[in-house]
Order: sequence, then structure tokens, then C-alpha cells
Amino acid sequence: MIPDAELVERFSRSSGPGGQGVNTTSSRVELSFDVARSPSVPEDLRERLLDRLSGRLTRGVLTITASEHRAQLANREAARERLAAVLRAAAAPPPPRRRPTKPSRGAKERRIAEKKRRGEVKRGRRGFDDRSG
Repeated sequence: MIPDAELVERFSRSSGPGGQGVNTTSSRVELSFDVARSPSVPEDLRERLLDRLSGRLTRGVLTITASEHRAQLANREAARERLAAVLRAAAAPPPPRRRPTKPSRGAKERRIAEKKRRGEVKRGRRGFDDRSG
């Protein structure tokens, strides 16, 4: 859990269509979290987060925006949920290494047999050239 003191929220007007309210209410939320300098992130986890989120970070800061709701409070909740999901996905342990495998002898034989069968089917569809002369 990230302490609220480490999160920075900025509010602005949402873009897109809307009524009179969209021009006056600052319902769009930008939630920023400094991954690189956060004391609540363990050092070994920080390395993984910085590596996996490198494309989304600006000087070590992860920024999430939410503007899909009309209410600022709903957008704040959405931004926090999205931040948690992004950090959870980036912090997940790497998947186990893939062991390269080869097709079994039976699988190779079945593949070749199926290719021969398809060739026979296609050969059977060929017409004879009746245009002699």
C-alpha cells in the first residue's frame, strides 16, 4: 500500500463533449507517484518496477490520468485503482523461462501424412487438359 503522502494529485478540466459543467469543473485527475525515490518501495522491487515501467516513467515518476467520470471523486478512485493495477502488474515475478522443445516423432509423421493427404485431395481436383490441337 502506498501512503497518501507519496501521491501527488493534480486536477484539470476534462476534454471532450459535455454541457456547461465541463467548462467549469476540474474533474480530470492526474495521479503521480515517484517510483524512483519512494521510501515505501523496497530496493529490489524498485529495480524491477523501473525496468518494466521505463516506457511510462518521466524522470522516475509514474503518472496516471483518469477523466472517464463526471465526478472528480470517481476519477480519483479510478486513478488510484489504475495506479495499483499498473504497479501490481509491473511488480509481478517474471514468468518461468520457456524450455525449448521439439516436435515428437509421431507429431512429425502425422504432419507429413496430413500433407500427403491434402496433396492427394488437390491432385484429385485437377481436370484433364481437353484442349488438344
